[in-house]
Amino acid sequence: MKNDSKRIKAARISRLFGTDGSVMLTLYRDFPDDFSEDTPLYMDVDGLEVPLYCERFEFRGTTGALVRFEDLDTPRRAGEFTGRELWIHAAEQEQDEFCLDDLIGFAVEAGGLRGRVSDFYDSEANPLFGIEFEGRGEVLVPAVEEFIAGIDFEARRMKMVLPEGLLEL
Repeated sequence: MKNDSKRIKAARISRLFGTDGSVMLTLYRDFPDDFSEDTPLYMDVDGLEVPLYCERFEFRGTTGALVRFEDLDTPRRAGEFTGRELWIHAAEQEQDEFCLDDLIGFAVEAGGLRGRVSDFYDSEANPLFGIEFEGRGEVLVPAVEEFIAGIDFEARRMKMVLPEGLLEL
């Protein structure tokens, strides 16, 4: 198994389809919606992790797919793997990765003031937090790493260090 990824059960080969070695897959809940034919699916064959590359891949509803694998080119060969599970490798996410809009609703402390993140305004040029500070209404604060002193995801709190004058009315 790859060091920088984890194994995710993705599908099961449920039956043969047609005469060219195509198969129907039953897709599991974690199967990626944006799956690409460039991405191999893996199968365990005699204790070895074997990548299977798709020659053709067509979603059939939300829980099925019609697939033709490059190396399984006959019904007899494809039939040997009916009932087997397939998995994908998904890159491990860094623990500190998150989206800034995930912070909506977090309590905020900044320079002795307390508030709550009420919104996130996404802009490549200048992303902003809308923070409702007690008694001040919504204040727009740049959503930049330099202003975030710490985030406690379990307690849903964020401490910010803001430049002098930013919160002046």
